[in-house]
Amino acid sequence: MKKIDLFCSAGMSTSMLANKMQEVADAHGIQVKVEAFSSTAIDFQVEHNTPDCILLGPQVRFSFDDVNAKYGAKIPVGVIESADYGNLNGERVLKMAISLIKRGSTA
Repeated sequence: MKKIDLFCSAGMSTSMLANKMQEVADAHGIQVKVEAFSSTAIDFQVEHNTPDCILLGPQVRFSFDDVNAKYGAKIPVGVIESADYGNLNGERVLKMAISLIKRGSTA
C-alpha cells in the first residue's frame, strides 16, 4: 500500500482534502493511505513513517525547494494547486500524487 502525506500550515484544511482523496481511492480500489499533517511534522513523518509521496499545501509552497532538496531524491515532492486545494478536488490531487509516485521524481 502506498502512503501519501499532505502537509500544510496546521493540517486542518488539508485533512479534509486527504479525506476526499481517500474516498476517491477507496471507491476505485486504489491501495493508498492518505494522511494530513502540519508542515512541522515533515521530518518526523519521513523518518518514522516514510511516505511514498509528499504533497505540500499552497500555503506552504514556499518550503518546496527545501523539502525537495532534503527528500526529493528518494521521495517525490509536489505542491497542490491552489484551485484543487480550495475546491477539495480529491480526484485531481490523487491523480497528481499517483503520477508523482509512478515517475519517482519531483514536480
